[in-house]
Amino acid sequence: MSGLLSLTTFAPLAGVAILLAVRAIKGDNAATDALAKWIALATTLVTFALSILMVAQFDPKNPGFQFVEDVSWFAGLHYRMGVDGISILFVLLTAFLLPICILASWRSIEKRLVEYLICFLVLETLVIGVFCALDLILFYLFFEGGLVPMFLIIGIWGGKRRIYAAYKFFLYTLLGSVLMLAAVLAMITISGTSSIPELMTFKFAPWLQTWLWLAFFASFAVKMPMWPVHTWLPDAHVEAPTAGSVILAGILLKMGGYGFMRFSLPMFPNASDMFQPLVFAMSAIAIVYTSLVAFRQTDIKKLIAYSSVAHMGFVTMGIFSGNAAGEQGAIFQMLSHGVISGALFLCVGVVYDRMHTREIAFYGGLTNRMPLYAATFLLFTMGNVGLPGTSGFVGEILTMTGVYQASTWTAVFAASGVILSAMYALTLYRRVMFGEIVNPELKTITDLDKREILIFAPLIISTLVLGIYPNFVFDLTASSVDALVGAWRAALAG
Repeated sequence: MSGLLSLTTFAPLAGVAILLAVRAIKGDNAATDALAKWIALATTLVTFALSILMVAQFDPKNPGFQFVEDVSWFAGLHYRMGVDGISILFVLLTAFLLPICILASWRSIEKRLVEYLICFLVLETLVIGVFCALDLILFYLFFEGGLVPMFLIIGIWGGKRRIYAAYKFFLYTLLGSVLMLAAVLAMITISGTSSIPELMTFKFAPWLQTWLWLAFFASFAVKMPMWPVHTWLPDAHVEAPTAGSVILAGILLKMGGYGFMRFSLPMFPNASDMFQPLVFAMSAIAIVYTSLVAFRQTDIKKLIAYSSVAHMGFVTMGIFSGNAAGEQGAIFQMLSHGVISGALFLCVGVVYDRMHTREIAFYGGLTNRMPLYAATFLLFTMGNVGLPGTSGFVGEILTMTGVYQASTWTAVFAASGVILSAMYALTLYRRVMFGEIVNPELKTITDLDKREILIFAPLIISTLVLGIYPNFVFDLTASSVDALVGAWRAALAG
């Protein structure tokens, strides 16, 4: 279907136009806010349906880019879009999580609701654009454009320290991307093209690859985020509204991992091989160190935020392992983490909306009042620690299998991270859920309502289905991953 990719990418902007028109006609009032929520939800559901249609029409045996659109603009700039087996599932993940974010904000956001919904719809277009762009300039515009709506979501609708967290998030990610912009301009000047497929086969000089790799690494490492440039993430998560944390952990962090697979490996193979030990060391430290830091947290949301840094360590190890198992594991881990971490932040939002605190010490004995919530939280906790039968297990075991083939000691450190994740996650669950209710304020707390059950249902299904039948992912990604690994090895051999 011609134009399906652009239609999927820019469909959320149609919702933005409708929201603006409705407010211009009806004014800024409660009736407008009520209608705006339904418009935003319908828009994200339509986008999700389009992404499903795109996956259904995708040919998994073709390792190249599909649904390609290439339109010449002006001054040599091109609008190039397309997806392959590596990127298409990230488009699906983005479209899947956005309706859940809208539903999660149904009651919790009261001020400037229309602007809030517009930020999410604009962010959806920009993030999908990142995964679809086949032009360096276009990729950079989408990649950096996503900073603006996320900055506003944290800075306007966040917690007490939202301004500090928003600026920290913005400055960290922007400073890293300045180096990437310099590298982008250098690559276009040297190669004479901004086409990503052409650049993937262009042979840069080994000495130049080193500098280009470092420039891109500076941006993607912050976005992941990798240790030690991860410190912006806990603050951003703690201060962001619940839906903001879902989109941040579920999708925005994956842009860094996707960047490594799209740019660092195929375009700078020699540099990627040279810096492999560095990435392994940083990843292993991230897994162990941030797991220990997570164990000491007193805020539920901050604990889950540090957990995200640890899990992204598995991703970076898998990406730079240089074999199909590691690459497949990294992709699967990113998709699984997008679902599970998003669900865990939603679990935090459930009790925060009722009690307006995230302090672990405040809670205890919630199973007595919230059995459905306790069962839901348990499932995602088990997924987070990699219990077999959940999607978390598949990603972790595959990344460690891939890394073991490249570096035994790195795999050993990664395995210790699995034990540490069980330590902090199960300790959190025990303290919040078990025992008697000591805090009198919790004696009236209510269990999940119908809207919250509707939010969690697709996340529960996704966690279990991907854990039981991971071939849904592997069937789509296998050809593109094999082509990526084959090209990398051929470049190193040549």
